[in-house]
Amino acid sequence: MSLNRLYQDAPLLTLKPMSIAALTLRPVVDCFITRGHEQYGREAVTQLQHALQCATYAESAGESSTLVAACLLHDVGHLLHDLGEDAAERGLDDRHEYRALPFLSALFPAAVTEPIRLHVNAKRYLCATQEDYWAELSNASKLSLELQGGIFSEAEAMAFINQPHAKDAVQLRIWDDLAKDPAQKTPNFEHFLPTLVDCLVPSTRLGF
Repeated sequence: MSLNRLYQDAPLLTLKPMSIAALTLRPVVDCFITRGHEQYGREAVTQLQHALQCATYAESAGESSTLVAACLLHDVGHLLHDLGEDAAERGLDDRHEYRALPFLSALFPAAVTEPIRLHVNAKRYLCATQEDYWAELSNASKLSLELQGGIFSEAEAMAFINQPHAKDAVQLRIWDDLAKDPAQKTPNFEHFLPTLVDCLVPSTRLGF
């Protein structure tokens, strides 16, 4: 099956005929084409809906293109394993924040990949520093928190937030928690392609 046909058939994902940019981003786009329709854990949205909602929050807030891209791609790691939607319920941490980094790091700078790498620990940080944050997490997110190491100590929280890109990871995490509304309207994936292209590292931008 051709890529263009895949784009036409993919639910909630419509792209124009292939461009150089889309070809460069093909490994990323293919993740959403093949698995974006899957349920986002035990939440009421799909993986693609969750990604688009998170990116839309960042774009609406006027954030940098790199943070918008990070929001769009932060959970690609969920699409790269076969542990199932109930991995956390079976006591498994899928370590999704690391799974996509090998190929994302070849395409994007640290301003995109580091918030992705840090967004799980950002939840641990927010639980330690914001009094009501834990109580407002979904049950699924509370369960995964325990598998991911639990709430940071004061010293761990301080060490975390002093890392480069940690503040962006915290903001990403806040939108991540909100991006679970099955009724929310967003642009489609194609809308965010120019943002992804803008963020590509120079070695991948030849011909643009």
